Amino acid sequence: MKQFIYLLIAIVFETIATSALKSSEQFTKLIPSLITVAGYLTAFYFLSLTLKTMPVGIAYAIWSGIGIVLITIAGIFLFKQKPDLPAMIGMALIIAGVVVINVFSKTSSH
Repeated sequence: MKQFIYLLIAIVFETIATSALKSSEQFTKLIPSLITVAGYLTAFYFLSLTLKTMPVGIAYAIWSGIGIVLITIAGIFLFKQKPDLPAMIGMALIIAGVVVINVFSKTSSH
């Protein structure tokens, strides 16, 4: 169970870092740039802890699936970026894939 907490922390920090990356304006703004670097360092550290006990393919599927949804939500609220219907359908399919992996796969953890 601890690996899922580590993975959730990694996903949250990756979402923060990606949002800050947009705000950094190609690393021309100091504070968002520092948040980006610190966020990615933290995210990858916790992802590395996750990979001690979880297969990399499963961890990355969960990371990318949840990360896509969180960064889309951040984009809606922070940057007024509204996804269209095909984007929403695609994200729903990604979420469905993450659920299938976690509910039905025997390889989700050691």
